[in-house]
Amino acid sequence: MQIIYRRLEQKDNPVIAELIRSILEEFHIDRPGTAYTDPTTDDLFSLFSEPRSVYYVAQRDSIIVGGCGIFPTNGLPGDCAELVKYYVLPEERGHGIGKKLMELCIEDAWQLGYTRLYLETVPELGGAIRIYEKAGFEHISEAMGNSGHFFCNVWMIKDLKK
Repeated sequence: MQIIYRRLEQKDNPVIAELIRSILEEFHIDRPGTAYTDPTTDDLFSLFSEPRSVYYVAQRDSIIVGGCGIFPTNGLPGDCAELVKYYVLPEERGHGIGKKLMELCIEDAWQLGYTRLYLETVPELGGAIRIYEKAGFEHISEAMGNSGHFFCNVWMIKDLKK
């Protein structure tokens, strides 16, 4: 049962949208101002067709078990992308899948000319925050860009040049 990491395909849209929403429900953060109500969640393939963006999925057998992407969120400086829609199914956590997804995104961010990665999250996702900190993300005091995720109140950034 090997994990395959690949780029998102159009046929993955409903599966990854359901995965994202199920995880937000798991943590009781299925509310406005999160990816739960974000209209782009239902068509990530189109969203990540934008230049300088990428979205990866992790697949075990024929089942998508996680995903993570980078996106040039409106309002961010040109050298900065946002790490977005980073989710792994509960039964797949703790096996390095999320770490590998993030590593792929960080590598691609550098290749696409970004020198910083920004992210937004919520305190309820404490496990994810610890993963971000371990990966070198540092807390900042305010939001950057215009993601529309007004419920998020934890903001972090990583310098890719370090």
